[in-house]
Amino acid sequence: MRDHPHEGAAAPDNHGSTDGAGSTTGPVGGAHAEIPEVWHGSATNRIQWLLAVVGAACLALGIKIAVDSPWTSDLAPLVMSVVGCVAAGLLVLFGTLAFVHVAVRVDKDCLEVRCGHIGVPRRRIPLDTVVGAEFEPQVTPRHWGGWGYRWRPEQGTAVVVRRGEGLVLELGDGRTFTITVDDAEGAVRAIRGRLRPRKGTPAGA
Repeated sequence: MRDHPHEGAAAPDNHGSTDGAGSTTGPVGGAHAEIPEVWHGSATNRIQWLLAVVGAACLALGIKIAVDSPWTSDLAPLVMSVVGCVAAGLLVLFGTLAFVHVAVRVDKDCLEVRCGHIGVPRRRIPLDTVVGAEFEPQVTPRHWGGWGYRWRPEQGTAVVVRRGEGLVLELGDGRTFTITVDDAEGAVRAIRGRLRPRKGTPAGA
């Protein structure tokens, strides 16, 4: 947990300690008025632009080989070189550009995640399928096996664009969804304040 919760509100874990048990359905920070109608957050990793440059260089190399080569003999190695450079360049270029940025939106009905500057890949999670939201102070690519849209059977699914704070959603099917996003505590407050108590569960439990 960071030392300075945003906007002077109590941090999610501290709020839970005042009620005896950590609540995942009540608002964090103590007041519904602090929850915006629509919460927006994002995260960016500028280092990924360097990888995009590497991808562009591989793509340019493949095009240069194709244009400058005489194509008169030994076609198989030449074709393999061109295809290899172009394929590697496209893979690195689009793979990094898709995860250089992530945008998160929370409204009264759902949480939506858009990756990259064109918003693809995208995931939309209805809040009625969410049972809890937690602040994670340190999410790293090492925990998930790399950058991007990740899946690990023992951890769930994640969108990781940089090291640092993140949001962890606990879904009704037992899985989790982790997102690296700035002001993750604000996202936790926005989500917890909108969760409805499940049948048979007292409000705030």
